Amino acid sequence: MPQMAPLNWLMLFMFFLFIFFTFNILNFYSFNYNIKFSKKMKSILNYNWKW
Repeated sequence: MPQMAPLNWLMLFMFFLFIFFTFNILNFYSFNYNIKFSKKMKSILNYNWKW
């Protein structure tokens, strides 16, 4: 029925958004990045408190 077409398009759009966001979230959390510190940064992070 032509009157129901907007609901179908809305459901398709919602389905597409759900798949799109799910794909992006899974892609974002699937990588484990190693943070590389420079020597200067290590010296700043490793404080030796003398008190």
